[in-house]
Order: sequence, then C-alpha cells, then structure tokens
Amino acid sequence: MANPTPSTASPPVAERLRRSVVRTPLPPPDDRGRMKLVMDSLVLHLHPAKVARPALKLTYTFGLGGLLILLFLTLVSTGVLLLFAYTPSPDAAYQSMIALQTQVNFGNLIRNLHHWSANLMVVVALLHLLRVFYTSGFAPPREFNWVIGVSLLLLVVAANFTGYLLPWDQLAYWAITVGTSLLGYVPVVGDTLTRLLLGGPEVGAATLTNFYALHIAIIPLAIAALVSFHIWRVRKDRITLPREVDRPPDKTRVTTIPHLVSIELVYALVWLALLVGWASFVNAPLEEAANPAHSPNPAKAAWYFMGLQELLMHFHPLFGAIIIPGLGLLGLLSIPYLQQDMESAGVWFRSRRGRWMAGASFLLGVAATFGWVLADEYWLDWPGWLPFLPSFVSNGWIPFALLLLVLMGYYELAKKLGHTDCEARQALFTFLLAAFVTLTVIGIFFRGEGMALTLLGR
Repeated sequence: MANPTPSTASPPVAERLRRSVVRTPLPPPDDRGRMKLVMDSLVLHLHPAKVARPALKLTYTFGLGGLLILLFLTLVSTGVLLLFAYTPSPDAAYQSMIALQTQVNFGNLIRNLHHWSANLMVVVALLHLLRVFYTSGFAPPREFNWVIGVSLLLLVVAANFTGYLLPWDQLAYWAITVGTSLLGYVPVVGDTLTRLLLGGPEVGAATLTNFYALHIAIIPLAIAALVSFHIWRVRKDRITLPREVDRPPDKTRVTTIPHLVSIELVYALVWLALLVGWASFVNAPLEEAANPAHSPNPAKAAWYFMGLQELLMHFHPLFGAIIIPGLGLLGLLSIPYLQQDMESAGVWFRSRRGRWMAGASFLLGVAATFGWVLADEYWLDWPGWLPFLPSFVSNGWIPFALLLLVLMGYYELAKKLGHTDCEARQALFTFLLAAFVTLTVIGIFFRGEGMALTLLGR
C-alpha cells in the first residue's frame, strides 16, 4: 500500500497534543471589568480572601475598627478642604471661621463634619480599645498590636488637642492654656516641654503655628503609618473569634467578597448619613474671638482632659497630672504581658462570673468616685489637718497611698471570692474605668464658677 502524501498525512501525536491544549485567548476586559479587577485587588490587599463567619457578627466587633478608618478618611478629606479657607495666624484664624459660616459654600457643613468626626473618633477609639480588652483580643500573639492600639488612641487625642486651638476663639484659647499647663508639672523638663510646645511662655502666634503643623502634617502621618502597621498585624495575627464560655469558636470561613465587603459598605453609608445629618443641624461650637486679657469662669480644658483636670482638684499637681496618669498608662500598656491563668480569647468579660463582677465593679466605681468627690469637696482637708507636712505629702502621698490600699484590697477581695487573676484584673480595670468616666462627667457637667461643685455646672 502506497505511503500517504505529506498533504494528507496525520500530524504527529505530539503535535496533536500541543494543539489540544492551546486555548483561545480571552478578550481583554472592558472598562467595567477592569474596574472590578482593580477594586477586588484593593479589597483583598486590605482583607484576607476569606474571613471567619463568626467575625462578621456586628455584636462582637461593632465595626469599631472600620468606623475609625472611615472617620480618619472623613477628617482627612474635610481637613484638606478646610485648608483652602483657613489662615493660621491670630489675626486671621477667627475670621476664617466666620467666613466659613457666612461666605463659603457648604463651609459651615464641612467644618461641622470635621469637628464632630474628630470628637467621635476619640469616643470610638476608646470603645474599640475596651472591646479588645473585654474580649481578650490582646492574647498572644497580639500583645504588641495592643501597644500599637494604645499609641493610636494617644495620637487621636493629640490630633484633637492640636486642632482645638485652630478656631482661635475664647473656648479654644483657654482650653489649650489649661491643657498645656499640665505639662509644667513634669519634673525637671516640664517647663522646657511647655515652652517648646507653646513656642514661648504663653499661648500666642507661635503656638498656633506649632499646633497647625502638628495637626495637619506630623500627627496625621504618624496615625496613617501606625494604622497601616496595625492592620497588617491584625491580618498576620488574626482577630479573635467570638465564642461562648467552654465552647470552641466556629471556624467556618466565607469569602470576603461579597460577605464582608457588603456589610462594610452598608455600615459606612449608614454612618456617613448619620454624620452628615448631625453636622447639618448641630454647629461646631464657636465663641467670641480669643482674648488673652479676659479669662472665662470657669476655665476648662477640652472635654477629653476633664477627667485629669478634675483629678487635679483632689490631688497635688505632681500626682494628679503626672504620677497617677503615668502609672495608669503604664498599667494599660502592660496588660497583655501579664500572666494569663485562663483561656478567654473571644469570650466577653472572660466568663459568666467575670460579667457579673465587671458590672458590679463599674457600679461600685461610679458610687465610690462620687462619694470621694463629695467628701473631698465638703469634708476632707488634708493640708489643713496636716499643716506641718509639705503639700505634696499631705495632699499627694497620703491620699495616693490610701487609694493604692483600696485598689489592692479590692483586687484581693475579688481573689477571695473565687475569681481568677484575669477576672480580678478585669474587675480592677473596670473599677478604674468607672472612676475616670465619673471624674470626666463631674468635670464637664458639675463644675461651675470657680470650679465649684454645682448642679449641672450652674
């Protein structure tokens, strides 16, 4: 039989296999498809491809971390717009505020949105920290991320504090005067730090320039850098999963797109609507132009420093402004590094007993703080009772030592009632939290002229 001609011969087996795997190239994506690819890549850069289903429960995280990012982006965008209408000088700063209210289209709305978002960010940052604490979100290997979170809280407060002066009205001027005076109580370097921050011996043009630079550049960049690292650590260490006591967490995983993204989108839209609605009807405070010659009565610090200012009403300044806040901050940073005697990651308030103890501790902290403030206002008089002692002893070491004895006794009482170390530390933390919140509320609402204790500040 004759061999087939080349034109009719079958291709070799290898050639047939090669042709069988050749795929027809896909058409390039259109603009809509290309945008979807970009957005998906961005989302998966910020989130893992899959997340645990229990972590999507709003009653566990309350979306506080995402809300903080939304508020930060809102502050950056509104802050950039405000730069076009603001002049950082004592002669023009207050007029810039008036122009925003009366001459710039939507200027008042933008300022209101910026102001209320900044104040809300302080509250949400604190709530986020409390959520992590009460669900043991700092458990290994997340210890260092807790430290980053505390640092971010301090930066958020600093951002608010530096922005407080920029309107240059009476409220801002004297609040900053009171706030910066706290630095003067730092031993050895207090006066130097105060003059460096103020740019001189008192609040003036140099202070406004310093605060402006810190507010629009240095602090936002520091927050952005730490937030990026914080998010990376969250992805690396993974968040704790909610679970019931004595039950393992549900580790069922779902895709980030659309499960998590859809929740975040709706959550962000709802909060933006609430913020814009609030800013449309409630104006940011603006009093008369700053007058260094006329001090308001009472002269109060910004609301988030009122707890410290109230503490100064009852302790020697060295203790009220430096030692007690410093020890509190040191204790806050050390929480994740203390020995843990129970596995409670993801469990609200450590256990069922821990929940009851935390609730009782908060109520007891509120009652004890109110009672102490009333007693110190109308009865206690350490300097008068001990006139032969220096004031930093009679009004510092002695009440401070009594406070330490009370806290140590409360901790030991919790242990004797059968609570673990973790539950006892949580009870002590809650007691101190209640005390600080109570001091803040008293300072804001119950201090009137001459910082006397009055009904609702009247």
